[in-house]
Amino acid sequence: MKIVFMGTPQFAVPTLEALYKEGYDIGLVITQKDKPKGRGKKILFTPVKEKAVELGLEVFQPDSINSPDAIEKISSLNPDFIVVVAYGQILKKSVLEIPKYGCYNVHASLLPKYRGAAPINWAIIDGEKETGITIMEMEEGLDTGDIVLTEAIPIENDDDAISIHDKLSILGGKLITKALEGIVEGKLEKTPQDHSLSSYASMLSKDIGKIDWNSNGESIINLIRGLKPWPSAYTDYKGETIKIHKASLTDEIKDGVCGQIVKVDNTGIYVITKDKIILLEEIQFPNKRKMTVEEYLRGNSIEEGIILK
Repeated sequence: MKIVFMGTPQFAVPTLEALYKEGYDIGLVITQKDKPKGRGKKILFTPVKEKAVELGLEVFQPDSINSPDAIEKISSLNPDFIVVVAYGQILKKSVLEIPKYGCYNVHASLLPKYRGAAPINWAIIDGEKETGITIMEMEEGLDTGDIVLTEAIPIENDDDAISIHDKLSILGGKLITKALEGIVEGKLEKTPQDHSLSSYASMLSKDIGKIDWNSNGESIINLIRGLKPWPSAYTDYKGETIKIHKASLTDEIKDGVCGQIVKVDNTGIYVITKDKIILLEEIQFPNKRKMTVEEYLRGNSIEEGIILK
C-alpha cells in the first residue's frame, strides 16, 4: 500500500518510523518549511524531515498543502492512504479526496474531547485521569471525522506534558498500522463522534502560564505539569519572573496569604495556596538554567515571607 505521510514535530516521528518498519510504501513525506531557530537563527530541518532523510524518503515542503502544485504532486502518486500527524495545515476537500481509502489522522486525545492544537497539555491542566490516541478519518471540520480506532492510557500523578507526549507518540505509531490494516480488510467500523461531548484544546500562549495562587493546590500543580516544557508556569518573586518546572502537593494546611512563601529548605519552596501548601522543586530565574531549589540555594537565597504574585 502506498502512503503519503504528513507531519512536522517530534510527536509525528514514531508514526513515520512505525509505517516504515511495517513495510508500507511511503511515496512522499510532506512537512512544514524549515525555520530558523535559536540565537544564531540557524535553519533547522523539522524532526519529521530529519527522520525522512535518514530513511531515504522523498520530502516535500509546500507553502500550502492545498495549492495546485501540491495537489498535482500528491495525486501523481495515486496513494492508498494519506496519514496525518500534527502536520500544521488544514487539508481541504481537494486533498482529502485524493487517496483511495481516505485520509487518517493520529490525534493525541480521546475524541471528541480535546479537539485542536494542544490536547495533551489541556488534558493535564484540566486534571483528566486518562487520555489516549484516536485514529480518525479526516473531513473538512477540525478533528470532527469518524473514529476508526482509539486506545486510552492513564495520566499518572507524576506524569507531565513531556512524559504523556512521549507515551502517546509511541502509541500513535502502534495504532495507525493496526488501523490501516483493518480498514483495507474491512474489519474496522467507523463511529461518528458525538459532537455534544466535544471540547477544544486551544493553542498555548505564554500568558496562560501565570499562576493564580488563589487557586487550589491541585489546579496549580496541574498547570505546572501541563505546561512543560513550554510555555512553562511562572510567578513573580520580588519583581523577577520565575518559571516553575516541577512542584508537588503536600498535605500541609496553613493559614496565611495565598502565594506566601512559608518555608525554604533543600527540598524546595513551600507556598500557601487556597487549600494545601505546594512544594516548588525545580525553578528557573531569568537568564539562568533550570535547576532544583537545592542547586539554586548553593549560591543564592530565597526569602521566606515573600508573597509570590
